[in-house]
Amino acid sequence: MVNLPPLIQDLGLILIAAAAMLLLFKWLRQPVILGYLLAGFFVSNYFPPEWAHQYLPEALTKFLTIQDGENIKVWAEIGVIFMLFGLGLEFSFKKLLSVGRTASITGGFEVVSTTVLGFFVGKMFGWNNMDSIFFGAMLAMSSTTIILKVFDDLKMKAKAFAPIVFGALIVEDLLAMLLLVLLGSIAISQQFEGGALFLESTKLIFFLVLWVVMGIFLIPWFLKRCKRFMNEELLLLISVGLCFLMVIIACDVGFSSALGAFVMGSILAETSRGIQIERVVRPVRDLFSAVFFVSVGMMIDPAILYEYAGTIIIITILTVFIKFWGTGMGALLAGCNVRNSMQAGMSMAQIGEFSFIIATLGYTLGVISDFLYPIAVATSAITTLTTPYLILSSDKIARWLDKRIPERLELLLLRYEVTMNEQIGRESALSLFWRTHGLAIMLNSIIVVGIILGARLILSETHVTPEPMTNSVAVVAEDAMLPDTRESSENKITERRTAAAPTLLDTHDITPFSLSLLAITILVASPFLWGVFQGRPPRPDRYDTKTLRRLRRLQFGISTVRFLVGSMLVVFFVASFLDMPSAPGLLTAFGIVCFLSVGGRTIDRLYQRIETRFVDHLSEKERAIVEDRSALPHLVPWEATLTEYTLSEYSPLVMNTVRDSNLKQKQGVTVAIIRRGENTIVAPKADEYLLPRDRLYLIGTYEQLIAAQAVIEYQPETELAFDDDQFGMVPLRLHQEHTFVGKTIRDCGIRESVNGLIVGVERNEERFLNPDPNMVLGDGDLIWLVGEKQLLTKL
Repeated sequence: MVNLPPLIQDLGLILIAAAAMLLLFKWLRQPVILGYLLAGFFVSNYFPPEWAHQYLPEALTKFLTIQDGENIKVWAEIGVIFMLFGLGLEFSFKKLLSVGRTASITGGFEVVSTTVLGFFVGKMFGWNNMDSIFFGAMLAMSSTTIILKVFDDLKMKAKAFAPIVFGALIVEDLLAMLLLVLLGSIAISQQFEGGALFLESTKLIFFLVLWVVMGIFLIPWFLKRCKRFMNEELLLLISVGLCFLMVIIACDVGFSSALGAFVMGSILAETSRGIQIERVVRPVRDLFSAVFFVSVGMMIDPAILYEYAGTIIIITILTVFIKFWGTGMGALLAGCNVRNSMQAGMSMAQIGEFSFIIATLGYTLGVISDFLYPIAVATSAITTLTTPYLILSSDKIARWLDKRIPERLELLLLRYEVTMNEQIGRESALSLFWRTHGLAIMLNSIIVVGIILGARLILSETHVTPEPMTNSVAVVAEDAMLPDTRESSENKITERRTAAAPTLLDTHDITPFSLSLLAITILVASPFLWGVFQGRPPRPDRYDTKTLRRLRRLQFGISTVRFLVGSMLVVFFVASFLDMPSAPGLLTAFGIVCFLSVGGRTIDRLYQRIETRFVDHLSEKERAIVEDRSALPHLVPWEATLTEYTLSEYSPLVMNTVRDSNLKQKQGVTVAIIRRGENTIVAPKADEYLLPRDRLYLIGTYEQLIAAQAVIEYQPETELAFDDDQFGMVPLRLHQEHTFVGKTIRDCGIRESVNGLIVGVERNEERFLNPDPNMVLGDGDLIWLVGEKQLLTKL
């Protein structure tokens, strides 16, 4: 008989098992990905169990079990490549740029917050710092391939929240590359090497831009040259060949194969044959993705599930909650509505295959415990099983939560969403936030970190002076030549930990000097911590009314960012001196918060004095120039000056002629120049009309100009409270018993009864802006009313 290679036998067994489970789950109308996972378990070495072997023939057991697991891993890697290649074809760079801000904020916030919360979860279980850090990083990585497959099976790619999820996943994958560099640096040197992270970030951006530019320039030209020979067979070969070429290039420069496949898919999606390429590649992608999901199911070990059952259940529940919170809050901060944010959070509530890469890194370097890898695999398998059901139920849960949000909070979030998405004719919300708050938060944070590092340096000098460390890159290169990488890495890491003694205060290290230093550090840093948490509200005299109104509507995001950054600084503060989250560390953190709360007024006055002094020093040169100019009025005849003012739309002078404005008769000033857009009117005539936003150049004395300014730049005192207290937009959810259900918008009589107007309707993920008056309202519709809020609340 001809010997059949194990690879062919294993591949045939996988495909037969996958097809059988696919038929079963299609018949049961369940997500097929669950069938693939169960197929993997049935062909793994864990099934049938050992006690059943005595009742089954050995030949049958051998035939039903995978023989060569390493080759299956290769096929699974090919499956990941095709899955990411397909994702790139369906979600091009143009689509990514269209949700660039949303994706960046959502994905970035989700990765950072989940990593931090995962670290504290590990500490709660009593794990050491390295186990907790790696666990937090593993928790941050969702499964792009699993989510893509579930969305494809459930026909949910066209849903409103799907682009948010896809964009966040792409940002997450890009950040994962940097996270690997950071974790490797921390694991080897026990320190944060910012230089290596900066170089890796620069390299990633450089190669991404290079690949995209070169690909968009060369590939369409190549496809046009081959147009007359092109058929589906040649198109498939060229597309797959280009995909693997980019995979090879990406791996050669130090990135993952998945990133290379996604980049090439995104480039091909921009060509004229993008849709055709997606169609011919889909069967190949489905074949290898089935192999991948079966290989994931092969890792489900019942013994590990039983041994760590309690821990795995708790971690799984925490994973779902943390991922839901991190992604949902990130989407809210990015300007998405509540329902889409909740659905996006539930879609990403799992950890994926990239977590295995992070766990393998820690295991190879010998810095994580042996139990962490199987726990990660089990948690990933369970959350993979729950993902389809979470996505299926996300709409119902989001609707249920949406109905129970307090009206005041719903209005606050709605205003924040509208303001974040405003782009027409004004600066973006992110630019406005950075100009008014971001720079101050960054400067105060840097000062706080500097104070902490200085105090920690003083404390370390009084305890122990660490020996010089060797180059971490040399250690890795040396380990690569040893037979047992994990064992040698453990020895190296132990040496690093011995050489670099920590500067944290243990219970027996607490002395009067260390306590005094900690108290002084808190006192010195408290004004700047207050500047991060609270800060000074924007001064009305520095911004116009529209800017102040936008800032007020952005208050939800501003307060959230301040609280998160401030909390991270407090944690860093405590962790620099004490162990977190131990009892002394938690008490110290609580004490800092109480100190800021109790001494708020005093600390605020101190911070304002510091900020005022800083601003004065910063503008000292400009003030000196102004003072020099003010010293020259006696050289100008009659001490008159030429000054510019902008005519307010609320000024009583609007639509009056220069003669009727009586500026010369009442205030004693002369209108010398009028600038109106691109036009300049020098020495305007007496019958020239004054229009809103005109820039008037007046000649007069200082006292005359001050009197004229009050009339020209007049602003009503009640204008700032206009939207909040009198008029606005209010949502109303219709139910079956509501009188509006079954009526057209015209027949509702809202304009006549409460002087309101229906400006929008949301129905089953669809939005109708300025709906037709003949539209019939139904049960479950969310309508948006504009008018006087006191009257609208009667509805």
